[in-house]
Amino acid sequence: MGIIGTIFIGLIVGLLARFLKPGDDSMGWIMTILLGIAGSLAATYGGQALGIYQAGQAAGFLGALVGAIILLVIYGFIKKS
Repeated sequence: MGIIGTIFIGLIVGLLARFLKPGDDSMGWIMTILLGIAGSLAATYGGQALGIYQAGQAAGFLGALVGAIILLVIYGFIKKS
C-alpha cells in the first residue's frame, strides 16, 4: 500500500476511533490521521509481540481501530495533565 492509501486508512480509522470513544476530542484532521496510522502500527507490532500476528501480516481493520482507541484514551490523559 502506498502513502496515499496509508493516509486514507489512517483517516478512516482515526475518525471511527473518535466516533466510538465518548467525550470531546478536539483535534484536527492531521492529528486524526496520525492517530489512525499510529493505532494501526501499535496493533500490528502489539499483535506480533503477543503472537496473534506474524511478521508481514496486516493487523486488520479492527485491530487498528482498537489500537487507535487506546491511543486516543492515552492522548486524553496526557492532554488533561
